[in-house]
Amino acid sequence: MTDQLSNQKAMFDIPEDVVYLNCASQGPLLQISCRAGQESVMRKAQPWDAQSRDRTADEIERCRSAYGLLIGSEADNIALVHSTSYGIKLAAESLPLLPGQNIVVIEDQFPSNFHAWHLKTREVGAKLTIVPTPDDWDWTSAILAHINCNTAIVATAPCRWTDGSSIDLVALGRRCREVGAALVVDATQSAGAMELDVNEIDPDFMIASGYKWLLCPYAFSFLYAAPRHHSAQPIEHYTWTLSDTPPLGMMRGDDMDGGSGARRFDMGERNNPILPAMAISALEQLIEWRLERISRSVEILTDLVEVAALNRGMLMPPKHRRVAHIIGIRRQQGWPEDLQNRLASMGVYVSKRGDAMRVSPYLYNEADDVQRLFEAVDHLPAA
Repeated sequence: MTDQLSNQKAMFDIPEDVVYLNCASQGPLLQISCRAGQESVMRKAQPWDAQSRDRTADEIERCRSAYGLLIGSEADNIALVHSTSYGIKLAAESLPLLPGQNIVVIEDQFPSNFHAWHLKTREVGAKLTIVPTPDDWDWTSAILAHINCNTAIVATAPCRWTDGSSIDLVALGRRCREVGAALVVDATQSAGAMELDVNEIDPDFMIASGYKWLLCPYAFSFLYAAPRHHSAQPIEHYTWTLSDTPPLGMMRGDDMDGGSGARRFDMGERNNPILPAMAISALEQLIEWRLERISRSVEILTDLVEVAALNRGMLMPPKHRRVAHIIGIRRQQGWPEDLQNRLASMGVYVSKRGDAMRVSPYLYNEADDVQRLFEAVDHLPAA
């Protein structure tokens, strides 16, 4: 069986003259998800339909199970949340931290997985350890060197969001268990684009926003909570997260221990009839494509990007130090501040993140798109 997928552009609504190499910013919705969303809007137009409510409840559980399948988890460990920052906040409130202990993060970590830890260390008199960018791009060794017996939490990601430089979460998880530290993972820039197995990583919490590589709509994200944390307090308390649901409006006060498994952490208004229908269309398509085939297919494109960049004397994390689906390119003279707008005027879409041009292709791209990117780059003025 081939490990490479054919081009899937026909499944998206991308005009022929658009070169979209920016999935790390926003993953375009599949056309099947758009149709599901349109149909679901009409369900909201007739909210009295009991079958419609039952269908939404079924889609919610299908989303939970489908995402769980993508990361090697049972559905009971998956909560549906608004955003990565929501899930990180839950993790920060659930995990203990004592004065004098430290939380380890990396330099230029995404804000959603930084601010909550910064605030937590200030609140209790602990230390925030920021691992500087290693010269050899070996983030794993650099992070491991900062984990010690005083480390309470390591908060990181499978890769750095600005340039795709990779981090070995299995190695970090092993070290965290050795010193009794918790591991919290922001998987937003990897879930849906590469294989992540929570059985091997063993994170305490792992959160992923759905609107990037999972091809889901905004405000629909996923929280994995290890079973050892299922008794933690949710951020929100409402009827559907109670373990013993009382008659609507009849609160007793003795029913606040939460729903089964990670469901107790579900966001309020999870019963939105529109978003789950759109999300399940995307998640089931990812399962059909298979993550290892997605990763290999996109890797062929980032390899082409690397060759073109090296031919121009540009700099990037080497292949053995980056993930397959994101590549951040730097050049000695820097990039224009308005890089994104300049390239967009030529029909090419990437992101500027820090001092890197971040290129993140997907299954709707092909080799010609990489060629068009560098033709556009060659017409850029010096920074």
